Amino acid sequence: MKVEIWSDVVCPWCYVGKRRFESALASFAHAGDVEVVWRSFELDPSVTETVDLLGHLAAKYGVSRDEAQAMNERVTQVAAGEGLAYRLDLTRRGSTFDAHRLLHLAADHGRQGDLEEALMDAYFTRGEPIADHEILTRLALAAGLQEHEVADVLAGEAFAADVRADEAEARRLGVTGVPFFVVDRRYAVAGAQKADVLLGALEQAWAERTAVRS
Repeated sequence: MKVEIWSDVVCPWCYVGKRRFESALASFAHAGDVEVVWRSFELDPSVTETVDLLGHLAAKYGVSRDEAQAMNERVTQVAAGEGLAYRLDLTRRGSTFDAHRLLHLAADHGRQGDLEEALMDAYFTRGEPIADHEILTRLALAAGLQEHEVADVLAGEAFAADVRADEAEARRLGVTGVPFFVVDRRYAVAGAQKADVLLGALEQAWAERTAVRS
């Protein structure tokens, strides 16, 4: 069974959703038969590096800085409940396109989940600028990728078409926000839903899959 997850590595709710999905998968009796594929989604494809993330957030959602700060505090508290120590005060937003290209390279080597985790951890808990190629290279190597392949990807346009294809598929499916989970192309779950909701989708899709085969 395949679970596709549209996500951006600078989306705070996506990291929460990742943890909740992992909890759901750990409780799923057929977890060993589940293939997880991370699909590309850019929250803001036009963004360049910004130090004032709070101001960027306020402008994006049309709220005051105080309201933007309250939004950050809320997601930080929710993340803490999932064991994640967010430091949103340290984050610096930049393009995630190259990070997504490397995630496609990682998928080819069975290391996509490792790199997804490394990127999110670096961004949300240490404030590392993951648009920076040196940072991307270090994280990719730590996730098990080969230095020459990482260098080739970052120096060219490899996997750019794959990123755009993921994003086009998201538009076709009507995805307007992430995380967005698609279970075996039978069920879709939008948002960082609780683990029991995600587990229910896994179990229902598995039951229907089994019924079709019997």
